[in-house]
Parts: sequence; C-alpha cells; structure tokens
Amino acid sequence: MSTTAEIGKVRTPKTGVRSIFEVAARADRAAIGLTRLGLIVVLLWIGGLKAFKYEAVGIVPLVANSPLMSFFYADSDHYKAHMNAEGALVPANVQWHEENRTYTFAYGLGAIIVLFGLLLCLHPWLPQFAAVGGFLVFLMSFVTLSFLITTPECWVPALGDANHGFPFLSGAGRLVVKDSIMMGAALAVMADSAKSYLRRRSASA
Repeated sequence: MSTTAEIGKVRTPKTGVRSIFEVAARADRAAIGLTRLGLIVVLLWIGGLKAFKYEAVGIVPLVANSPLMSFFYADSDHYKAHMNAEGALVPANVQWHEENRTYTFAYGLGAIIVLFGLLLCLHPWLPQFAAVGGFLVFLMSFVTLSFLITTPECWVPALGDANHGFPFLSGAGRLVVKDSIMMGAALAVMADSAKSYLRRRSASA
C-alpha cells in the first residue's frame, strides 16, 4: 500500500493547459526585453517629435497649467486663443508661440526625453546607466500624471452633456492616464538593469 509520502511524490501528468502556463511563466525575460524596447521606441519617437511645431503646441495646455512648468512660458495665461489645430498653419499663432518660448521649451523637453531613451539603450553594456534612465522615466511619468490634476483640458468640458468633469477623460486625459503604464514599465526595467549591474559586480569581485 502506498504511503502518504509516496503519493505526494507521484507526478501529475502534464495537461495542455499546464504546458501553456509553463511556457507563459518562462516568458518573463522576453517580457522585460520587450518592455524596455517599447519604452525606448516611445521615448525616442515622442522626444524627437518635440522638434516639430505641432507637437510643441499640443503640449501647451499641459505645461501652461502645471505649477512645475508654467514658468518656462512667457505668457502661460493666454494660450487658448493661440492653439493651432494639428496640420493647420496660422502665422499669427506661430509668432505668438515663438514669443511665448513654446518651441524653445519643447526642444529642451524633447532632448531630455531622447536622452532618457538613450540611457535605456545602454542596458547591455552599462546597466547602471540604464537603471538611472529607468528611474528618470518613472519620475517623468509621475509628473505627466500630475497633469490630470492641474490641466482642465484633461476632462470633458461642461458644454451641455451630462457626462463632463471627473471621471470623464477627454482625449488629452486619456493620453495622459496611459503614463501609468509607462510608470510601471520604467520601474520594471530599472529593477532589471540594477540586478544586471549587481550581478556583474559580484562576478568581478
């Protein structure tokens, strides 16, 4: 008669479902690599677009209403009258944004975002720098999410429909809230790069 201990040693035959979950469980390394690649693509792409006027104007409501950033603009109070639709060219508005330092700020912000992306690219060679990059992206995402509190344009305005204000996110708000995903991704790649750095230090000790 089999004892309880012997019964515990009996292997349960693998099922199709179990095999699928085992494959999924081994995907963590690929998941981190894909997460890092996704962050790099987004940072380099969005950062690079800050060099173009339409993108610089698009972030004006976020910056103008932020107590952390509004001082970068010469006139953060009167932007609404000078917003260009994407693809539209209004020379008078372009002139106003030049005087407002809209484009200058966007160039600087874009350079910083691209730098963060390049830091993440260093993971295979200098994981300590990539870890710093991940932390900086986390901080950037935290600041971006603060726009949900400071920017009225993140919420559907009261124009007659009963569905306005919180929790009804506007197009801008739906874009901003997605940074919560970037925040988690940044922490994940930061931790992975930090582990890689510590492993290398232990191996060389």
